[in-house]
Amino acid sequence: MRVLVTGGSGFLGKHLMRELASRNHEAVNAVHKGPGLLDMSWTLVQIRKARPDAVIHLAAKCGGIGANRERPGEFFYENMLMGMNVIEACRERSVPKVVAVGTVCAYPKFTPVPFKEDDIWNGYPEETNAPYGLAKKMLMVMLQAYRQQYGMNGIYLIPVNLYGPGDNFDLESSHVIPALIRKFHEAMRGHRDTVDCWGTGSASREFLYVKDAARAIVDGLERYDDPDPVNIGSGSEITIRDLTKKIAAITGFDGEIVWDSSKPDGQPRRCLDVSRAWDRLSFKADTDLDDGLRNTYLWYLESLLPGDKT
Repeated sequence: MRVLVTGGSGFLGKHLMRELASRNHEAVNAVHKGPGLLDMSWTLVQIRKARPDAVIHLAAKCGGIGANRERPGEFFYENMLMGMNVIEACRERSVPKVVAVGTVCAYPKFTPVPFKEDDIWNGYPEETNAPYGLAKKMLMVMLQAYRQQYGMNGIYLIPVNLYGPGDNFDLESSHVIPALIRKFHEAMRGHRDTVDCWGTGSASREFLYVKDAARAIVDGLERYDDPDPVNIGSGSEITIRDLTKKIAAITGFDGEIVWDSSKPDGQPRRCLDVSRAWDRLSFKADTDLDDGLRNTYLWYLESLLPGDKT
């Protein structure tokens, strides 16, 4: 297939473009010049020029808890508008298939663990990232509505927290794994004895290696055509405290970890039921968390300037 990817130059997008190419699909990245996906006319032109057999919508305004708290309106507006423009443009151009990649933040704050797709409407999302989560969840509603009215073949995938080579390590906007890797590395480099971490460490998360996520998305593209959302994850849960210990060990930091309980933990627990992904996509994550963390840290070291590595 000829596949247009929005956000193809981003963290997940780069891995997805390579995965598509490895399976002999023709991957096309949406150009990032001009007004972008926030403009409907621009979006229509991109799809008209690409003439895709499918569109995978990855592009998003996203970040960690801090970024979500500081810019909730921006996160809601831009994610809603980009997604709506992409789906409507695909309808106007009669694109045969649309894959929208959502977020685990769409689930209610107190969802029974492991999260099942059928529970996605049973409550309000965790407050620190609810605007982002709700904006992305509305794209699932839009795809289902367009399927009902226009016959659009649109699917909705829900990945957990992603990590891996090429991640965003900016402490102002990064997610937990790259933020911790950078904090511990800089503490080692600066010969500091302590590292401050947000929250209590008691919250839990599930993490998926980015290459596994890319593989799951292409599996969905090739094998899945139903309206029901599908969780994409590893099926393994870890507390932030235990995750922090793992990253400290990988980076060689043996000092004190100081927890700042004045900062939010976010959602208390996150772990997905991934049985539907296996049943309908034949997808199962391959990468062990310890291996994935080591690979991510090695990539981070290789990407640093020579003076920052010591």
